[in-house]
Amino acid sequence: MIAALSSRARHLLTDVRAVAATEFAIVAPFMLLLYVGGVELGNGLAMNVKVSATAHSVADMVTQNTAVTAAQMDGILAAASAIMAPYPIKNGSTSLMTITVSEVSTDSNGTATVQWSKSTSSSGARNKGDPMTLSSFTSGGKNANISLILAEVSYDYTPNLGYAISGTVKLSDSYYLFPRCSTNGTGFPYYDVKYPATATCTCIQHLQQKSC
Repeated sequence: MIAALSSRARHLLTDVRAVAATEFAIVAPFMLLLYVGGVELGNGLAMNVKVSATAHSVADMVTQNTAVTAAQMDGILAAASAIMAPYPIKNGSTSLMTITVSEVSTDSNGTATVQWSKSTSSSGARNKGDPMTLSSFTSGGKNANISLILAEVSYDYTPNLGYAISGTVKLSDSYYLFPRCSTNGTGFPYYDVKYPATATCTCIQHLQQKSC
């Protein structure tokens, strides 16, 4: 009996049947995790590109005017939301994306403050007069008496398969642009885009048609 057990033990040690299946069972979870991670990373990167494009588009559309009405601003923000397609911008009644556009103006000392702000979120707009830090851009009085349009976009990305691991990831980007055709007024703020205005004035109307 002992000899038989010893023989079976030696046979088991030299048996290579089903080795491939065993190795696959060990490697499969890691391969699946790598695949899922690649898909989620690809989605996240694609959405982040959309967020950046939205921020640039909002700033670009606003800076093409010298004056913007409340209705036109609502239209700009609504149109910019469509850039995120085919990705959803709402989860039921909850918005996944917040778009905020503000005008930041500097005084003669280069001190930057918010002049106006509009957001798709009830709590997203900046307060008028809030100080803004523009890094070294305006330090030492450089670039004084100017205005900039700041567009900020954030998007709550929830991975379909990796939610338990990463949870909701907030993607965000911001973009500054100079107003393209604003003229200097009699005082602060300088070279700004008027909002909310009683009538819209585009660069074409202002520079070519001279109608506003």
